[in-house]
Amino acid sequence: MNHKLLRLKTLFKNQPSSVQRFLTTNPKGYVATNEPVYDFKRNSPEAAQVHATLKDFLGRKNDTNDALFEVPIVIGDKEIRTENVQYQPIPFDHQTKIARFYHADKAILAQAIENSLQNRADWENSSFDYRASIMLKAADRITKEGRAEILASTMLGQAKTVYQAEIDAACELADFLRFNVQYLYEHLKYKPLNGDENTINNMYLRGMEGFVAAIAPFNFTAISGHLATAPALMGNVVLWKPSDTAVFSSYLVYKILRECGLPAGVINFVPSAGPDFGETITSSANLAGVNFTGSVPTFRWLWKKVGENLESYRTFPRLAGECGGKNFHLVHESSDIESAAVATVRSAFEFSGQKCSACSRLYVPESKWPQMKEKMVALLKDLQIDSPLKFETFTSAVIDERSFDKISNYIEYGKNNNKLITGGYYNKSTGYYVYPTIFETKDPKDRLMREEIFGPVLTVFKYKDSEFDQVVDLVDTTTPYALTGSIFAKDETVMKNTKLRLRHACGNLYLNDKSTGSVVNQQPFGGARLSGTNDKPGSPGYLLKWTSPLSVKESLVPQTTVKHASML
Repeated sequence: MNHKLLRLKTLFKNQPSSVQRFLTTNPKGYVATNEPVYDFKRNSPEAAQVHATLKDFLGRKNDTNDALFEVPIVIGDKEIRTENVQYQPIPFDHQTKIARFYHADKAILAQAIENSLQNRADWENSSFDYRASIMLKAADRITKEGRAEILASTMLGQAKTVYQAEIDAACELADFLRFNVQYLYEHLKYKPLNGDENTINNMYLRGMEGFVAAIAPFNFTAISGHLATAPALMGNVVLWKPSDTAVFSSYLVYKILRECGLPAGVINFVPSAGPDFGETITSSANLAGVNFTGSVPTFRWLWKKVGENLESYRTFPRLAGECGGKNFHLVHESSDIESAAVATVRSAFEFSGQKCSACSRLYVPESKWPQMKEKMVALLKDLQIDSPLKFETFTSAVIDERSFDKISNYIEYGKNNNKLITGGYYNKSTGYYVYPTIFETKDPKDRLMREEIFGPVLTVFKYKDSEFDQVVDLVDTTTPYALTGSIFAKDETVMKNTKLRLRHACGNLYLNDKSTGSVVNQQPFGGARLSGTNDKPGSPGYLLKWTSPLSVKESLVPQTTVKHASML
């Protein structure tokens, strides 16, 4: 019996299924599966549990009586509270604050870096089995006893409906954790050739010297958790900066990781102002990597700061970024129009268009536009835009006032410059509600067709049926983004040719399906151009971004001459 494995079995003997599977079989043979998605039908046990948890959360007050929960800065084993108090409001009821939290200033961030570096060697030298077991235990906790709390935190803090919270905070996050373990052991199977019987060659996957900065977005709890845990699994220490508008759900994920055995200081949880965080990490000689999801301007700023400080770093920092998109649905005259309409409504308006992959520009042949328009308008009239606490709600409020104001400005621009098809109204009296809006434009280069809005606004360009070929070029060249896109066509020749021509217009291409909904290890996600570095989180290659391999050659015979055979 492997004594290390025996100790792990003892440590985790009372833990759920995937940890037991991992520990009772050959770890290098671990095979992950996608977490099943609950449907939360009325009166189902899972629906009742989430309702109860939501009621419990909304009934709480912390000691200051100004928010439902308190979220500290955590460095090592130390919780820190500063005078720089911040609040995370509930988007659909912004008078209620779900969390009171604190921003770490530059001095505290420097402490976090120092603490991480102090813990780096021990963590990097820990076994892959040990690290993997923590991640699998956390995945089981998230999908079992912690599921309702993770969902409730995402519903309240980020205004996701129960289904959107389920596919994100429970299923996708667990999938990231489990499949990364599988990918890790697949990488460990690689063995270099020895060359001859007198040589032994090996390659070891090390963590990187320094720390990784994980900068998370608001829109996916899963992405926030994954940005921090993927580098940690590979032996790195991490500074995790959650989004201010999703700090509570991220903190619950962090607590689960710690409760499941993640040592103090491996991941330090540091909410902070963006400029303070960015300037502190990029000025540290020990920056090893930046794992980022957010806006193009922020990622560009980080990259420039890294470039400015390049000569001061101990190593070249790794930068991985996902920066959104201006995603398309391209409809051909041969397509199933009703199916395309349903797919477009779902892609454009689920979670109020706040998915990086959401469709925001639609190209439709003029002969099919009346039918598709009628179908989409009818679908939207039948959907409920309301609080996510009501499980019949299709979508709720946008994330915060800043986003609300930005989206409403785009809507006013659209009213003045294009044709309003449906929607066009918004209200922030109690929550940041922007109703699903569709514009029709005559200008395929209108700003509504070019600029990322990140809200429930869809713009349609109606093209002549005979000009499909030119429209394909428009799809490829109109925006600087290349994240997701969909082609709808029954004509197999058209589909084949269009797919080839648009192969660089997106990183995730969907055929006769909506441009959203990627699943870990089914559709690895990411885009190029201004959409990011296209490292495909949730795929095997992504983990190699966060390791510094060591190649070792061992000779088994002594060296006896400096002369080659040709010299004798």
